[in-house]
Amino acid sequence: MSPEFNHQRRRFFGVAAMTIAAAEFGMIAIAKAQSSTLSLPAAKAGEHTSFEALKQVNAGVLDIGYAEAGPKDGPVVLLVHGWPYDIFSYVDVAPILADAGYRVIIPYLRGYGTTRFLADETPRNGQQAALAADMIALMDALGVEKAILGGYDWGARTVNIMAALWPERCEAMVSVSGYLIGSQEVNKKPLPPTAELSWWYQFYFATERGRLGYAANTRSFAKLIWQTASPTWKFDDETFDRSADAFNNPDHIDITIHNYRWRLGLVDGEAKYDDYEKQLAMGPVITIPTITLEGDANGAPHPQPSAYRGKFSGKYEHRTLTGGIGHNLPQEAPQAFAQAILDVGKF
Repeated sequence: MSPEFNHQRRRFFGVAAMTIAAAEFGMIAIAKAQSSTLSLPAAKAGEHTSFEALKQVNAGVLDIGYAEAGPKDGPVVLLVHGWPYDIFSYVDVAPILADAGYRVIIPYLRGYGTTRFLADETPRNGQQAALAADMIALMDALGVEKAILGGYDWGARTVNIMAALWPERCEAMVSVSGYLIGSQEVNKKPLPPTAELSWWYQFYFATERGRLGYAANTRSFAKLIWQTASPTWKFDDETFDRSADAFNNPDHIDITIHNYRWRLGLVDGEAKYDDYEKQLAMGPVITIPTITLEGDANGAPHPQPSAYRGKFSGKYEHRTLTGGIGHNLPQEAPQAFAQAILDVGKF
């Protein structure tokens, strides 16, 4: 591994390519409950509109903006957002966990909100290993040795990678849509037409027209993704605008475009992450206690629970939430997401 983290290098064994493909790109069918199904409404969703504290800290190559709630000496929960969303996905989750005694840390990813690169010459790199390394650097900067992790979308992939490469830093994990670690090699393989259709924006971003289109229409593009990924979520303009402000970051377009082009092997990553990516390409098994979640109305590409069950070797449970819960599960069902964090911490 890169010397900047000075952690012991881990060796992983390969798995079937189709399993990785299912995890990376997802299947069109809505995920079915595998071990337990919760019929919980989106209780308390939209109750909060701000965080107790917004802070900044230099961590690795970034000056990271983050929200914090709960007691300073409490066990830490690190919650990571997805695209095109932001930290407000957890605005109703954070108070529940803080009231339970947890120190909750919710960072803006690179390219979002108040997070900024410390140097102009640093590549605006959106590859999967870079985002996970950012989170380890954040934990180091805050003096956090170990945390319970939670994430969805890009955030789920990020916490999956943290759990795979740095398990000694991870107490347990809640991951929406399960196992999302991918590889450029697997992504070269075509999927059935219906699956390819669901990734239309990835192919759009592969073109210069797509880059220009996203730059010119960022907010309306993001709102379309929100609507299609969570077709039954009736968010209002104030809720959307609160998160959309995070896209005003000067690096947002570069990070988004690089992320999706990197997945398809159209652009290079940084050499310092090569060792990480080699390990991730093997589809490493995650050993820490994990609860995976899925919403019954997730309109975004996502794998079925049966596709990733074998990727978790520790204590494990899957929960499918019914009642029209979509892709942005923490914001749509904050009580259920917070409950999963509380439960996995007791595994």
